Amino acid sequence: MTQLITADLVELDQNLGNSPEDVIRHLAGRVAANGRASEVEGLFTDAFAREQKTATGVPGGIAIPHCRSAAVTEPTLAMARLSQPVDFGAKDGPADLIFFIAAPAGADQEHLKLLSKLARSLIKKDFTGSLRAAASREEIVELVDNALADKPAAAAAPETAAATASASTGAAAAGAAAGGAASGGPRRLVAVTACPTGIAHTYMAADSLVAAAKEVGVDLQVETQGSSGAKPLDPAVIAAADAVIFAVDVDVRGKERFAGKPVINAPVKRGIDEPAKMVQEALDAADNPRAHRVPHFGAEEQAEREAAEKGEHIGQKLKKALLTGVSYMIPFVAGGGLLIALGFLLAGFDIALGTKANDILANNSLVNLPDGNLALYLGTVFFKIGALSMGFLVPALAGYIAYAIADRPGIAPGFVAGAVSGFMGAGFLGGIVGGLLAGYIAHLIGTWSVPRWLRGLMPVVIIPLLASIIASGAMFLFLGGPIAAITVGLNTWLSGMSGASAIVLGIILGLMMCFDLGGPVNKVAYAFAVAGLGAGSATNQAPWQIMATVMAAGMVPPLAMALATVLDKKVFSLAERENGKAAWLLGASFISEGAIPFAAADPLRVIPASMVGGAVTGALTMAFGVTSQAPHGGIFVFFAIGNVLMFIVSILAGTVVTALIVVALKRWAARKAVDTVETVPVTV
Repeated sequence: MTQLITADLVELDQNLGNSPEDVIRHLAGRVAANGRASEVEGLFTDAFAREQKTATGVPGGIAIPHCRSAAVTEPTLAMARLSQPVDFGAKDGPADLIFFIAAPAGADQEHLKLLSKLARSLIKKDFTGSLRAAASREEIVELVDNALADKPAAAAAPETAAATASASTGAAAAGAAAGGAASGGPRRLVAVTACPTGIAHTYMAADSLVAAAKEVGVDLQVETQGSSGAKPLDPAVIAAADAVIFAVDVDVRGKERFAGKPVINAPVKRGIDEPAKMVQEALDAADNPRAHRVPHFGAEEQAEREAAEKGEHIGQKLKKALLTGVSYMIPFVAGGGLLIALGFLLAGFDIALGTKANDILANNSLVNLPDGNLALYLGTVFFKIGALSMGFLVPALAGYIAYAIADRPGIAPGFVAGAVSGFMGAGFLGGIVGGLLAGYIAHLIGTWSVPRWLRGLMPVVIIPLLASIIASGAMFLFLGGPIAAITVGLNTWLSGMSGASAIVLGIILGLMMCFDLGGPVNKVAYAFAVAGLGAGSATNQAPWQIMATVMAAGMVPPLAMALATVLDKKVFSLAERENGKAAWLLGASFISEGAIPFAAADPLRVIPASMVGGAVTGALTMAFGVTSQAPHGGIFVFFAIGNVLMFIVSILAGTVVTALIVVALKRWAARKAVDTVETVPVTV
C-alpha cells in the first residue's frame, strides 16, 4: 500500500499565511509538487469548498482540512506545524498543527480506514504532544506511521464503525433492554455521527462523545456512518438506550430504527467541540417526558411535523406549500418543454395545429412514415410525448401543494382538483386554488377522532375520498368558472403585450430574478413563468417570452460576478476569485445561486448591481421577442430558444453592466479591506 505521508509532505515551524485558504493552498501545492495530485487549483478548490461548509478546527490547536477530489491521484496526508497559528474555527483558538487529508474521488476502503484512524488519533493529547515536540520531518512521519499501525484492538473501532465507552457487549445491552433502567445498571446512550466527507469529523466526534460519556460513567455506543463503511448498531443496543445523539451534517441512514427515543440533534462538529454538553443534554432528554423524540414514520411523524410548524405564520406555510408544488411540477415541465421544442425543430410549428399530430400518430409508424419523412414522424412523437407530459403540469402543481399541507393523504385530492382545474380551463391559477383547498380539507379530516378500527382506512380511503369530493366539487360548482375567466383575461393581456408594456414587464421580472438570487422573490418570478409555460403556443408566444426573460435575467448575476473577478482581481478576495471560476458554468446553466457567495460577502454592492443588469436583460429579451420553451438549462437548451442570438446579446449586455457597476462600487465606494494574499510558494 502506498505510504500516506512522507518527509517531503511535512512542513515544520513555517509561516504559511494568515488565513485557512493560505494554508490549504500551500499544502495543496505541496501535495501536487510530490506528484500526488494532477493540479493545485482543483485540489485547493475542493478542499476550501469543504472548509467553507464546516470549519475543520478542533479543540487542542488542531485543524484537519480534508476533501475528496478528482485531482488527487493517490491518498495523501500533508502536515504542517505552524510558527504562526491560524484560526480554523475552533472554539479554543487558532491551530498550529494542520493535517491536510487529500483522498481521491474513488479512494479504496483500506486507505479511507487509515485516514479515519489518523483523525481519531488527533484527539489524543499524548499523540499531539509528541507531534509538537518532534525535532524533524522524519520523526513526524514515524509518529504518524505508528498511529496508523496501532494495535488491532485500537484499530477495530473504525472497521466496525461502532465505538463503546465500556466493556459491555451487545449481549449485556440485550439484558439491559429486558431489565430496563430500573435494574440499576449504568445509563445507556447511542449515537450516530456523520459528516459530508466521512473521513475525519465523523470518527473524531464518535471518539470525543465516547470519552465524554466514559468520564461520567455512561455507556455510549456510536454508529459512524463514514467513508470506511458503517456497521449498524445492534437492535438490542438501540432498544436498551435511554436516548440517542445525532451528531450529523447529513441525513441519518436508517433513522427509523431509533423511533420513539429521546433525541439530541446537532452538527457533527459540536460532537467534537462540546461532547460533554451533548452527553448531558441526552441524559436530561431521557428524563424529560416532553423531550423531542425520533418520530415514528406514520401518524407520529405527521404530528411532530405539525408541532414543529406551529411557530410559522400563515404566510410562511402558504409560501412553503406553493414552492413545494412548483418544485415537484418542474420535472414535468422541463421534460415536456424540451420534447415539444425538439418536436418543433424536427416537424415544424404546424404540428401543434388542429389534429395534425394525432392524425400522424394514428395513421403512421416507423414502417409507414408520413410521406416518407422520418423527421416529421419523430418530431410528432417528441411533440406528443412533451404535450402529454405538460398535461400533468396543473395536476402535479395542485397535488404537491396539497401534499405539502396534508402529507401523503393530500396527494390524490390535490391531483384530482388539478385535473378538474385543467378541464374547466382554470389553468395554473385554478391548480393553486384547488391544491390549497384539497390540502387544507385533507388536513382537517385527518384531525378527526375516529374509532381504532377506522384509523387504518383514513389515509388511504376516507381522507382521499372526502377531500376529493369536497375540493373538486367546489371547483366544479363555485370556483372553476370565475378562475377560468380570470385565466382567460390574464392570457389575453399577456398575448396583447407589445412595445412599452412588454418591456416594463421584462424589467420587473429581471429585478425580481436578481433581488435575492434563488430566494422567495426569485422563486415567485420563476414560478410565474413556469406555471404559464403550458399555455404557450405558436399563436400565443407571450408565456414563452416570459420564460425566456426570467431565464436570461437569472443567468446574469453569476456570469457578471465571474466577469468582474477577471476585470479587477484586486477588489476580490482569494476565495471570491476561486468562486468566480465556477460562476461561469453556473451562470451559463441558469443557476442564479452561483452569485450567492459574492452577495453574502458584499450584499450592498452585489445585489443592486445585479438588479440593474437583470433589468437591462429583461427589457432587451422582451423588446426582441425572445422565447424559450424550456424552463431551465440556460444556454445549453439553445435549440428550445427562439431568436437565440438576441437571447445571448441580452445576457451579455446585462452581464457587462452588472460587472462594471460591481467593480466601480468596490473601487470607489467605501469598503472594508479584502484579503488579497497571494499564493504562498511551495518549497520542497
